Amino acid sequence: MEKIKLPNRPIGPFPTVLAGVEVNGRPNYVTIGACGVVSLDAVLYISLKSTHYSIKGVKETGFFSVNIPSAETVRKTDYCGVVSGKNIDKSNLFTSFYDDLGRAPMIKECPMNMLCKVINQVPMFGFEMFFGEIVAVYGNEQCLTDGKLDPLKVNPIIMMGSAYFNLGHEVGQIFKEGREFKKELT
Repeated sequence: MEKIKLPNRPIGPFPTVLAGVEVNGRPNYVTIGACGVVSLDAVLYISLKSTHYSIKGVKETGFFSVNIPSAETVRKTDYCGVVSGKNIDKSNLFTSFYDDLGRAPMIKECPMNMLCKVINQVPMFGFEMFFGEIVAVYGNEQCLTDGKLDPLKVNPIIMMGSAYFNLGHEVGQIFKEGREFKKELT
C-alpha cells in the first residue's frame, strides 16, 4: 500500500458539535469541528476563530456547552456555522435549556449535551482555545442502551474534508480489541 502526500492541514475525521453560549442575554450556537478531550479528567476544549461572535459570551459568562447533534439535524447544524450570531438571531432555531450550574444554553434536540466551566484559555493561530471542566452531562433517554449513551442511537455527525458523515456501525470495543489482539500475539 503506497502513501500519497496530502496538504498539511487537518482533514478529520472530527466530531461536529454545536457550542452553546449566552451572548447579550440570548442563546447563540456555533458549529465547530475543533472540540475534543484533553485528558482522562472531565475536561474538554473548543476552539473558536478569534473573530467569532460567540467568544464574547464565553468570556463574559465563563461557560460554554458542547451539544452533540444527530445526523438528522445536519442542515440546522451547518446553518449555525454559516451565519453569525452577530447578524442573525439563532436563539429560536432550537429549544434551549439551562442547568442551574452555569449560564450556557444547551439544545434539547441534541441527543447529548455537556455544560463546561472555563478553566483556561489559550490564543493560538487566530483562534481561542477554551478549556472547560465538564460540570453537567445530559443525554436523551431514547439514546440510551442499558443506561449508557448508545453512539448508534445518538447518530453523531462526523466532519471530514468538506463533507459530513454519520456512524455506520460498531466495529469494536475500546480496550477489548487490543487485549484480544495481544492474546493472539502471545
